[in-house]
Amino acid sequence: MESKNIDSYTILVNQIPIKISIYSHKGHPVPFYHLSLLNITDQTKRIIERIREQIINQISFDLLNKKDNEGEDEIKTQFKQNIMKLMKEQFSELDENTLHLLSNYILITSLGMAELEFLLKDSNLEEIVVNNAKEPAWVYHKKHGWLKTNVNFDNEKRIRHFSTMIGRNVDKGITLLNPLLDAHLKTGDRVNATLSPITTKGNTITIRKFAETPWTIVDFLELGTIDYSSAAIIWLAIQYELSILVIGGTGSGKTSFLNVISNFFPPNQRIISIEDTRELRLSDTLHWVPMSSRLPNPEGKGGITMLDCMVNTLRMRPDRIIVGEVRRSEELEVMFEAMHTGHSVYATFHARDTTEGIARLTHPPINLSKILLSSLGLVVVQNRNRRTGERRTFQIAELTENGEPNLLMQYNAKTKEMMNVNTPKRLFETLNIFTGLTEEDIYKDLDEKIMVLKWIVKNNIKDVNEIGMIMSDYYTDKKDLMLKITGN
Repeated sequence: MESKNIDSYTILVNQIPIKISIYSHKGHPVPFYHLSLLNITDQTKRIIERIREQIINQISFDLLNKKDNEGEDEIKTQFKQNIMKLMKEQFSELDENTLHLLSNYILITSLGMAELEFLLKDSNLEEIVVNNAKEPAWVYHKKHGWLKTNVNFDNEKRIRHFSTMIGRNVDKGITLLNPLLDAHLKTGDRVNATLSPITTKGNTITIRKFAETPWTIVDFLELGTIDYSSAAIIWLAIQYELSILVIGGTGSGKTSFLNVISNFFPPNQRIISIEDTRELRLSDTLHWVPMSSRLPNPEGKGGITMLDCMVNTLRMRPDRIIVGEVRRSEELEVMFEAMHTGHSVYATFHARDTTEGIARLTHPPINLSKILLSSLGLVVVQNRNRRTGERRTFQIAELTENGEPNLLMQYNAKTKEMMNVNTPKRLFETLNIFTGLTEEDIYKDLDEKIMVLKWIVKNNIKDVNEIGMIMSDYYTDKKDLMLKITGN
């Protein structure tokens, strides 16, 4: 069958080199994602598989009930010793390094989530999906979109075992009576699992990977996710403590956008973030307190909702509040009341564009007053093109005193540029009233910010803490930073 190579690279998992090959087959609409252990023959694979089966039969299932890392590490060490002993019997000619490599491979594929562990280590993947035992796992690649893998599972029991293990690690159960699970791995990756017959083809696992390194404004500018003018106006709004609501569909990059705009926070203010599952990672230069909500235990006790966290946050003297995602009318009411009482709030909300977002906020079941919406400084819309996988900042709008949108910028899909639609009115009026900045001053400030952003991109500064230090200099010693940037 005719095939075409699309991409290939190598990842290291516990010192094991894993080769990733992405290719297409003629007649198959979806490309393939193939992972393989480098430099290993088919005969060696068969021996390894036999040893793996032998070890699995011997393994103590105490590991499944261990929640402390020390006990878990101890069992894994004993497990590896047994593997090494068997490996030396089968491969007496191999050197110690190769034996350790193969032993690590058996250890990884025998414990945890088997070959899914390798997929979890590929930083190019955003999503890992198991639909059932009859078809291979799927992955969503940052560059190539949805791909079929060569990772397969023998039966539905094994998939259910993974779900049970994940749930147990976070004190949650998944059973036929309670066949839906929302949880997270120790790495922070979000997991959803379902059991058959709720999903009629079989048991499923969906893992949304937690980014190993947080997105920064430099990543967004380089990828074209946002342009310099849009970034500058958002930075201006954040500097002068205006609230921002980030709107977009599922997978449009709303949370990543929150992480990116957190690069613009000043270092001398207290920031409190609230999320269902920890995804945000802010600079170490910031005064940041992260909070997470918590579902109740199987007995229905101990739950802490987003609303509980938001109400408590207002008693913690925050200067800035970041809310991972607001869904319910009570949460939104508290959030907008917080804005009205002088707090700067940055949150995400599900909607396709500005018009739909305001309609959802002001109609049942949320039913907020448009006057409440006027406390927002900006509404930013993130969009993902499902055909190409590209994510873009799609719209930037301000809200009038009556809560009506004034669209400032709109992405043009044909020219692939952000176009100016209307001149800011309320934004400029607000800045003039509270800071004394004239329109001329504001445009000069925006040009200055674009200069700083271009300098950061030119110097390829992507570490969130390094960017944090530059922003700290901007707020505390701007004159010196600008001299450094201009070269004078």
